[in-house]
Amino acid sequence: MDELAFAAHIDPVEFRLKHLDDTRAQDVIRLTAQKFGWPRPPRKRNHGVGFAFGKYKNLMAYVAIAVEVSVERETGQVRLERAVASVDTGQMVNPDGIRNQIEGGILQSSSWTLFEELKYDTQRIRSFDWSSYPILRFSAVPDSVEVHLIDRPGMPFLGTAEAAMGPTAGAIANALFDATGQRLRQMPLAGDALRQRIDA
Repeated sequence: MDELAFAAHIDPVEFRLKHLDDTRAQDVIRLTAQKFGWPRPPRKRNHGVGFAFGKYKNLMAYVAIAVEVSVERETGQVRLERAVASVDTGQMVNPDGIRNQIEGGILQSSSWTLFEELKYDTQRIRSFDWSSYPILRFSAVPDSVEVHLIDRPGMPFLGTAEAAMGPTAGAIANALFDATGQRLRQMPLAGDALRQRIDA
């Protein structure tokens, strides 16, 4: 979606709103944009912001997310600095549970999007244990993760599940494009592959 917005020279949030008829989708997008401070706030060098939206499995929770990342150009390392998400799961039963589920989804998706990779060669799998498997470390946890809830009393329960996973990965990829000008398509997005793309 961001690539289409970029080609059309339209802000990616505005582009989404312009092409969506679903008012509930529009609501989570607007709320996230407002809470994040979109349109794109001023950024420091090697920082980027990205936005994404998804409706889980096209029939469950609506989630919109905006993120800010920082990139260490010399190494290709990426840190998710901040994430702001909004979610509509229909009528809420357990707001804390919904918030925890979205927060956890943002962290897990950040981990596999930026770091996780199964190593293998023509002989066999080379990732043998958790100590050598790259995952999000405590030092890389975002400084801020905000989750804003939209309650729909009387509406069907949609379920939250893994609704944050896809939009988080998309928002990070879009933020990396904003920070580096590189459109990455193979995970993990951080590390040596990114460094090589930046140097090219």
